[in-house]
Amino acid sequence: MMTLRRAEERGAFDHGWLDTRHTFSFAGYQDPRHMGFRNLRVVNEDRVRPGQGFGTHSHRDMEILTYVLEGGLQHRDSTGTGTVIRPGEVQRMSAGTGIAHSEFNASQDELVHFLQIWILPARSGIAPGYEQKAFPLAGQPGRLHLVASPDGREGSLTIHADARVYAGRLGDGERDRLALGPGRAAWVQVARGLARVNGEELKAGDGAGLVEEPGVMVEGIRGAEVLVFDLA
Repeated sequence: MMTLRRAEERGAFDHGWLDTRHTFSFAGYQDPRHMGFRNLRVVNEDRVRPGQGFGTHSHRDMEILTYVLEGGLQHRDSTGTGTVIRPGEVQRMSAGTGIAHSEFNASQDELVHFLQIWILPARSGIAPGYEQKAFPLAGQPGRLHLVASPDGREGSLTIHADARVYAGRLGDGERDRLALGPGRAAWVQVARGLARVNGEELKAGDGAGLVEEPGVMVEGIRGAEVLVFDLA
């Protein structure tokens, strides 16, 4: 069974410095019908104007992934990490017992466009942590790459959650399939372009939840960049 969440149905706010879209309830946007999917709690699509950003704020007990589509995102946190996240890179921040961080557009001229993802951890009270890696999506199109997993296999980021996250760029007619184990579910988020997911056409910003399905078949239609979450 597939449940669709169309881009235009998401919570939408333009704060001037920030244009944001919320797939699930977040901050001032609350919809009891959309509180997350399994242990996937937040998928926000943010566009931040040059030189602007999120001042220092705190989180606890959440696995936070940042996936940059355009521009550069300047990250600083209370573990002492300071870095810029760029397209092709994925960041994992484990909030654990508490972490403070800020996120700013690293450019004074260009927009930064990114997805921020929150996944509920398997247990609370872990030590805060940070990890950032580059993944060769552009060099290896046409398949889904594992970018985050509980055991860090295949060079993926290590997340403290029962979830595996895949990312891929698929051109017209390129396809890849992800098998789902018993009791598993999947969320598919189209970041860019147009894709077909288990026979359903999805555009940029669309998401889909799949339950009681043997797998996820993703086919590129036009410039598709897709994230797939294999969830408990």
